[in-house]
Amino acid sequence: QVQLVESGGGSVQAGASLTLSCAASGFTLDDYAIGWFRQAPGAEREGVSCISSSESTIYYSDSVKGRFTISRDNAKNTVYLQMNSLKPEDTAVYYCGAALYYCSGYGTLWDMNYWGKGTLVTVSS
Repeated sequence: QVQLVESGGGSVQAGASLTLSCAASGFTLDDYAIGWFRQAPGAEREGVSCISSSESTIYYSDSVKGRFTISRDNAKNTVYLQMNSLKPEDTAVYYCGAALYYCSGYGTLWDMNYWGKGTLVTVSS
């Protein structure tokens, strides 16, 4: 059974750091691009970061560029999102998604084939 499971969310103060993990089961991540997305209350889901299967291409949304870092460890079948200097506006449910090879889509609206169920990040001021 193909599954993506996010973890690492929590409640932190502004300026703190968190590292989210996206662990895959039922398939190997080697051939998959992984995207991180988030959805704040009352807002649409937005793309945050995406890394291609070969790591040759990495994207960040303007709102997180310079603060978030995406990385992957294929040996652990896991992709990470290191989030530094967190702001209250980063509060959202964070999801990871997987797509074959590339981060394809319009802007940061990357198309994903598989999705996790999300992990909540709450940043207080």
